[in-house]
Amino acid sequence: MELLCDWCGSKANKGENTVYWELPDGSRAIQITETPAVICSTCTMVYQTDEVTKQIEDQLLLVDTQKIGKSIIYQKLMELPRLLKRNYFDFS
Repeated sequence: MELLCDWCGSKANKGENTVYWELPDGSRAIQITETPAVICSTCTMVYQTDEVTKQIEDQLLLVDTQKIGKSIIYQKLMELPRLLKRNYFDFS
């Protein structure tokens, strides 16, 4: 299936980029490297899909963020042990 840019509708590619995320408690922000991204060469947008955004936010809510340094690789973040099985506050 062809990936289309959410911004301009042109053909886009999968890629990775670095993002900065505020922790759920608001105490600080962290850098997440090698994050899955959509890259559009037409409008030059680079962004995360809603699915990736939800995965990051859920994971940060469910792990001990004290164990995360200033920077973490996306895959390592997703592999951190969770304190709960899932986000019980998500009613969507």
